[in-house]
Amino acid sequence: MSKALGGTVSRAPVKEIGWGEVQVVAGVAATQWFGAGQERLKAFHWHGETFTIPIGAERVLASPWCDNQGFVLGPHLGLQCHIEMTEELVKSWCETGQREIQHSHSPAVQPVDEILQELEARVAALHSTADGVYTRWIRGLLY
Repeated sequence: MSKALGGTVSRAPVKEIGWGEVQVVAGVAATQWFGAGQERLKAFHWHGETFTIPIGAERVLASPWCDNQGFVLGPHLGLQCHIEMTEELVKSWCETGQREIQHSHSPAVQPVDEILQELEARVAALHSTADGVYTRWIRGLLY
């Protein structure tokens, strides 16, 4: 999405795979999409790239390993992290991506057993975030 809106995509200094904290960057757009008082969330990551924030867009999410986790430009929300994950999807990605995980030397790549810990609770918390974001997105379609 960044590239389509004039930004660039490049290799990230650190690959992220697994669960990680994402900071909600204070601002009007972040409040509109993630709610008032939401300072952080636990998101799922599986990426080795990063992007620049397009001109005119506002950064709304950041992580310790990847400054640009999300941006808003008008009615558009671009995300690096994944809020759409289900238990089945996490398990499937871990199965098909096990080799990538094993051969990664990144400090932000978790082993499969760590990714699968407390999976039901982690996905439930993620769905709570996703419900709010998707509700906001649907409201934007109505206007």
